[in-house]
Amino acid sequence: MRAFRYGVAASALACVCLSAQIARADEPKAVVQGVTDLRLRSAIVAAIGLTDHAPGSRFEARRRARAAAEQAILVLRSEGYYQNEVEADVGEGDTPQAVVRVTLGPRFVFAEPAVTWAGEPPVAAARIAGESSVGLTIGAPGRAADVLAAEGRVLAAVQKRGYADAAPEPREVIVDHAALNVSPSFRIDARARVLMDGVDLRTDGRTQPGWVRYLAPWREGSIYDPERVGELERRLLDTGVYDSVTVSLAPASNPQGLRPVLVSLADRPKATIELGASYSTAEGPGLDGRYTRYNRLGRADTWRVQGQYALIQKRLEAELSLPHWRRPAQTLRLGASIYQDDTDAYEETGALVRADLVRRLRRVDYQTIGLTLGISRDEERIETGGVLRTRQRRLFTAAGLAAFSVDRSNDPLNPERGWRFEARAEPIAHAGDTGLVYLRAMAQGSVYLSFDQDSNTVAAAQLKVGAIAGGRIPDVPGSRRYYAGGGGSVRGFSYQGVGPRFADNTPQGGLSLIEGSLEGRQKVFDKWTAVAFIDAGVLGERAALDFTDPAVGVGVGVRYDLGFAPIRADIAVPVNKRTGDAAFQVYLSIGQSF
Repeated sequence: MRAFRYGVAASALACVCLSAQIARADEPKAVVQGVTDLRLRSAIVAAIGLTDHAPGSRFEARRRARAAAEQAILVLRSEGYYQNEVEADVGEGDTPQAVVRVTLGPRFVFAEPAVTWAGEPPVAAARIAGESSVGLTIGAPGRAADVLAAEGRVLAAVQKRGYADAAPEPREVIVDHAALNVSPSFRIDARARVLMDGVDLRTDGRTQPGWVRYLAPWREGSIYDPERVGELERRLLDTGVYDSVTVSLAPASNPQGLRPVLVSLADRPKATIELGASYSTAEGPGLDGRYTRYNRLGRADTWRVQGQYALIQKRLEAELSLPHWRRPAQTLRLGASIYQDDTDAYEETGALVRADLVRRLRRVDYQTIGLTLGISRDEERIETGGVLRTRQRRLFTAAGLAAFSVDRSNDPLNPERGWRFEARAEPIAHAGDTGLVYLRAMAQGSVYLSFDQDSNTVAAAQLKVGAIAGGRIPDVPGSRRYYAGGGGSVRGFSYQGVGPRFADNTPQGGLSLIEGSLEGRQKVFDKWTAVAFIDAGVLGERAALDFTDPAVGVGVGVRYDLGFAPIRADIAVPVNKRTGDAAFQVYLSIGQSF
């Protein structure tokens, strides 16, 4: 009973506070009359400012109106209304109210702009580029913001052509009240042209100066270009091994105009340790850990050792990543791993080495070529002559890789808008107990649609298609076939639970795959999001896509936002449950399902 009284008291107090908050809602310091253009009216109100209390007297209201009128005049002049009339007044009635009455008058427009040079003008190419970049249209509204933007464009055009120290002198803007126009005149001091020297590295870390000089996209003696200086900064940031990167032109000191570029690097901590865990009723619990060491060789390299221990997968892997290898925006990744997979469909133990060359095409677009060599022992079920038996094979494998990925989503772990696409092809050759050559190909894409500005409601869709050409079941090893079902696939079914099965209910896998998912995400609290989804998938026993007998799962889930990624909890049920399928599946992990 006591708890109930406290609850009533708390609710009453909350209502009182809410009422007081509503009473103190901010309002404009003065009422603006005579302006019908919503954008202009909003600009005037923003300049006037807000208040949380009404004026206490007519004297205070008139003082507010005068101050508001001064701000309104500044806004009107900046928008090209130079013959405006603004009157400060106090409204009628018992409650005094500041009022600003506005008569806009004609809007002045731009006349021919001019660019002049203080001191020695720049070379012809820079002078012409600066004068042609003004970008003001004769007859357009004479807005002050457009004048400032035009001056910035002139300055940027000159700086890009080698005049790093170019600066604006006081501009002159002539307002002609008879012609109702505005004539801006920009005066630029270009100063001396700058030639870039080498790179002056400043760091307490391991980074080698020669490697940074190699990354610089210019040669000593090249004409200064701010975009090239910015590109060096981007290349260093892309490595991911620095807490901060600063790239700037050194102060003028050389009479020949040669100036080095100063690069300041602050290394991130030398090493990091990451731990993770997951659970699903289909795949059981899983643990994974990662140890990463940065910049050990002094060229922004990354060394990584990671391990995974789960019921169906155990893996220990080491990788060395060398960014900007042999050319900028190209990363060489060398790796080796030992592994053991124990699934319903097959068991495989092996070791492999790999080399991948990843080329960044744009900020988040990549193409990859690679080669993997491995040795393995696998055990799987096969059916010959209607008889089901277990087969063991030792295989030597060489697998190539050609992949391309595009990411136009707004977040890698919690996308709310945009799209992604990835395609990969793997030519594979086996020797040992079986000799076989075939091609494994896959393409997948996802789309994210936000229904409001804050992304409280999001719809997501994914489609995945794969095929294996040149091989057939049972020649293609079980570990290379396609499977469906589980937390990253068709939810509601067990891991590898979708598709053809042997007589003992063991998953067979397929040579073709189609998967699709639709998901609706609705934020219900600040960090909590509710999810509903439907997944479908089908495996085919031939390379040709098979659309018959799809497995469908539906479910709901919740997401809790950790700031960097959401924790995901899903429960799903199979719509067309087969013999041996569980009534439902539960999945827990970090990150969205796709």
